[in-house]
Amino acid sequence: METTDETLEELGWNAHFVAQVSDDEAEYCHPVRVMSVHRGKIAVAGAGSRGFVAPSIPGAAPGDDHPTVGDWLLIDGASQLPLRVLGRMNLFKRRAPGDPRKEQMIAANVDTVFIVASCNQDFSVARLERYLVLAREVGVHPVVVLTKTDLTDDVDGFVAAARAIEPGLLVEPVDGRDSASVARLATWCGPGKTVAFLGSSGVGKSTLVNTLRGSDSIATQAIRAHDGTGRHTTTVREMHRLALGGWLLDLPGMRELQLTEAAGGIAEVFDDFALLAQDCRFSDCSHGTEPGCAVRAAIAEGTLTIERFERWRKLEAAEAVVVRPAKRRSR
Repeated sequence: METTDETLEELGWNAHFVAQVSDDEAEYCHPVRVMSVHRGKIAVAGAGSRGFVAPSIPGAAPGDDHPTVGDWLLIDGASQLPLRVLGRMNLFKRRAPGDPRKEQMIAANVDTVFIVASCNQDFSVARLERYLVLAREVGVHPVVVLTKTDLTDDVDGFVAAARAIEPGLLVEPVDGRDSASVARLATWCGPGKTVAFLGSSGVGKSTLVNTLRGSDSIATQAIRAHDGTGRHTTTVREMHRLALGGWLLDLPGMRELQLTEAAGGIAEVFDDFALLAQDCRFSDCSHGTEPGCAVRAAIAEGTLTIERFERWRKLEAAEAVVVRPAKRRSR
């Protein structure tokens, strides 16, 4: 393996993983972190070394027992083969392309997720809500990062719209090309920390990543002028080293990363509706024309908006479509 100067702690090793390695295992094994996944091999990094190992683990069951980007593996010191994936702090998944009945692992062991949106016509509250639901369901701390602040005279308006989604939501407006502006994200990018990026194509993720890395090695593409959207520039999931010592993962956009069984995340992001629904006269209230509907009463009073209600119902309906086939398969 190639020699590096990175320690386990700088790679993100912490007490959560230490507790999973027995004294006996420590005698003949060593931990490595998965830095990227390629066909036929995975790139890993350990204490002072980097290299490649086999992509599968002998005897592991299909699915989550195999490694993905951000995972920690135990490697046999003699054979250099991976023995097992250590228990994760969290895991991002998506429905497998071509077969929505299956799930595909995307990234593991993330400390913070940057939900990236741009201050232009592509800004969408509904899309931010979907990303927030995903972050809450996975259990990762979210921060909304608003890019392209140099292209608008109403940054405060975009910030206010994002903060209105959820009480206490952290929102950071930045100019992705300006290192001084991006420095406000330093809190989450220090040594040993892993951040993941979620956002649509064309919102400036790659530009922001390059500034955080202090390089321009990640390809960027111009957005389409007529609608403010762009083409996807991330092709390989990998860990990028940040100038501040942390690590960054660029996740697929919303078209590729669909919600799967996210009832908990929906309830957390839309807790105002979920709490009010408990006061409806009927436990199975559909919040339509039933008498005694607390949700409809709040909308009529102006406490809640019909627009947010419709987005909540849309996510709830999508969740029902996902859960019903899953229950049938389990039976």
